[in-house]
Amino acid sequence: MIKTDILIIGAGPTGLFAVFEAGLLKLKCHLIDALPQPGGQLAELYPKKPIYDIPGFPEVLAGELVDNLMKQIEPFQPGFTLGERAETIEKQEDGSFIVTSTSGLKHQASVVAIAGGLGSFEPRKPLIPNIQQFEEKGVAYFIRNPEVFRNKKVIIAGGGDSALDWSIFLSEVASEVTLVHRRNEFRGALDSVEKVQELKKLGKITLITPAEVVGLRGNEHLDAVVIQKADKSEETLETDYFIPLFGLSPKLGPIADWGLEIEKNAIKVNNSLDYQTNIPGIYAIGDVNTYPGKLKLILCGFHEATLMCQSAYQRIFPDKRYVMKYTTVGGVHGFDGSKKEAPKAVVKSID
Repeated sequence: MIKTDILIIGAGPTGLFAVFEAGLLKLKCHLIDALPQPGGQLAELYPKKPIYDIPGFPEVLAGELVDNLMKQIEPFQPGFTLGERAETIEKQEDGSFIVTSTSGLKHQASVVAIAGGLGSFEPRKPLIPNIQQFEEKGVAYFIRNPEVFRNKKVIIAGGGDSALDWSIFLSEVASEVTLVHRRNEFRGALDSVEKVQELKKLGKITLITPAEVVGLRGNEHLDAVVIQKADKSEETLETDYFIPLFGLSPKLGPIADWGLEIEKNAIKVNNSLDYQTNIPGIYAIGDVNTYPGKLKLILCGFHEATLMCQSAYQRIFPDKRYVMKYTTVGGVHGFDGSKKEAPKAVVKSID
């Protein structure tokens, strides 16, 4: 039996930052994640993808952000159960919870925070009859290491942020980048759309819209794709890789059977207070939750994690009053007695 104050289900960026906020409150955390390493989708799907909306970082690679979060929580010595899924949950007479993972390992905590991102996920695959034949042989649904595409011909399909961002990124890596989208309009961020259009003018990206990839050709490896345009005419383009980026199909998995209130495959929470679910003591933070005005952004998950930890402290210690201290004043104290000193305030008098 592993015992902790807060059991966090999901070791993505929101779950990792929750460890830091809990540590400031002297609360111990343990994390469960089905992936074999911390970082969630950032580590598993696109570690080399640049992220632009993290405060203080004009640009940071997803994997680098995970590394920074892991370094940030080192003083608080969190525990990890990796490569296992949270299967069942039982509420105890003392109000705590026992969560059992796939191996049968039991975890007991006063508070459970679900930070499972999109849950278990699978890529949305285009309806191309022989696409499975070329999976891992020229067809890739995720980009884990961009160097694989160095000096290669790459065709990307999709109209969202991932398709746009990777087209931009690979324009400096691949020998040729072609972006295919079934509409002339894109769903991604406006600045990314403008950047793609700029790279098109510079000859670094070939943009084909409105069109769809409808066929794949090759023997042992993908050699070409068949593109169908709006007028039903077809064109065959040689390529080394085809990367369809149509998003992920999220699934909550066993968590969906825990008695939580679910809406459109997300967990409903009370965002006016602390992101608690309909079951007291169980919270949901990050992309896994839903509430009016919800934005699926990493920085929003950080905010939710902060308020969740404040509420968790009051639940665990109902008779104690916590007085928040800024880290710039009090520093960061680790559980091992280590301390990162805050810079001393300098006061200057003006005569």
